[in-house]
Amino acid sequence: MTEVQHLARFVADATFDDISDEAVAQLKIRVLDTIGVAIGALDAAPIVAIGGLVDDLGGTPISTLIGGGKTSPDRAAFYNSALSRYLDFMDSYLAKGETNHPSDNFGAVLASAESVNATGAELLTAFAIAYQVHARLSDVAPVRAQGFDHTTQGAYAAAAASAKALRLDVDQIANAIAISGTANNALRVTRTGSLSHGKGLAYAQVSNEGVFAALLAMHGITGPGEVFEGNKGFKHSIAGDFEIDWAEEDLERVRLSIIKKHNAEIHSQSALDAAQDVRAQDGFDPSRIARVRLRTFDVAHAIIGGGEEGDKRTVRTKEEADHSLPWMLAVVLLDGELSPAQYAPERIVADDVQGLMRVVEIVPDDGFSARFPAEMPADLEVTLDDGSALRAERSSYEGFHTDPLSWEGARRKFDALSAPFADQALRDEIVGLVENLENETVGALTAALARVSSIRRS
Repeated sequence: MTEVQHLARFVADATFDDISDEAVAQLKIRVLDTIGVAIGALDAAPIVAIGGLVDDLGGTPISTLIGGGKTSPDRAAFYNSALSRYLDFMDSYLAKGETNHPSDNFGAVLASAESVNATGAELLTAFAIAYQVHARLSDVAPVRAQGFDHTTQGAYAAAAASAKALRLDVDQIANAIAISGTANNALRVTRTGSLSHGKGLAYAQVSNEGVFAALLAMHGITGPGEVFEGNKGFKHSIAGDFEIDWAEEDLERVRLSIIKKHNAEIHSQSALDAAQDVRAQDGFDPSRIARVRLRTFDVAHAIIGGGEEGDKRTVRTKEEADHSLPWMLAVVLLDGELSPAQYAPERIVADDVQGLMRVVEIVPDDGFSARFPAEMPADLEVTLDDGSALRAERSSYEGFHTDPLSWEGARRKFDALSAPFADQALRDEIVGLVENLENETVGALTAALARVSSIRRS
């Protein structure tokens, strides 16, 4: 057997009963969180443009678009994944050399599951597979240092999960994974330098391709069977050698994923908590800030702090703002929070936040780096104009795996994001469906999601 066949056997053999009660509970929290984040992005300009394109292109009305309408499963996967990714408010999985967002796979799983009238238990099983495959490949085969994006491992996860949701057999699953994995090796440039809409749409593309690969395999199309270990395969060309014994894997990796508290890049979360702590201290006055210095771990410095992925003090757009730790710290010190409201175009470029951003210094700390990813250490010092200093230190936050987000916390976040687009009754219905998802049908959930308004309520 080739390595992709071993992976396909793991996917084919997985059942809902293999998932622990705790993992099921965490999967449901992530389903609710992902849906809420998606609904909250319905009126974002890029999403509106994509929705218009999907309408223009059409597609057999098989799978539901959140906010109404149906199209082909691959296009629905693209649109719904774009929704859940746009706000950059979803979950994450932290491996030592890679960070990914496993909930990005939900759009692919939802579209595939609906297309075959799947049960909620089948959807949850496929979603658990997505978490396991995405996380474990990131653990042992990180690609960021080679210049590739974390969506590269996602191509295997999205295809595996879609194929499971479509009820494919083991050979079809192997072909789906091979087709998708071979074709979707994304460049990291989407998250470096001047950022574009491509940052938020990178996984939407993977969701689209993962579903389409599974549909190709369903119709008898084959892919390269040695996609991992073959001559010029994934190991040889990108990742280097690694091993995963898929026969020994479980469906529990979701329990190690984390959920964002602040609407910001994942590695900023503890630092932003520290900024809120400083704001709460006696004597704090944002107008008197002279300097801000953050000690943090190397990955945060590299990706959002001005390290290897480029300067983070040129901030003009939402995409640049949510990946600039200086900007995010500045706006939290000024406003006390970082929610979708802070990404209004006029707030992003406002003089106060742009000016304060200039006095923020981000410093990597070797000791902090050694503690990551088990912790997210952040030590923030804010010096005022009289030389006095206020300081706060954090190593985790609510939503980190040491302080998991509760169902009640997930409900609060869901309501805050979805209220502009869904009334109380519809929100209660969606929450109830997710809470009891293993006993519901996917069609019942998508029917409710179709009734969400795509226009913000007054």
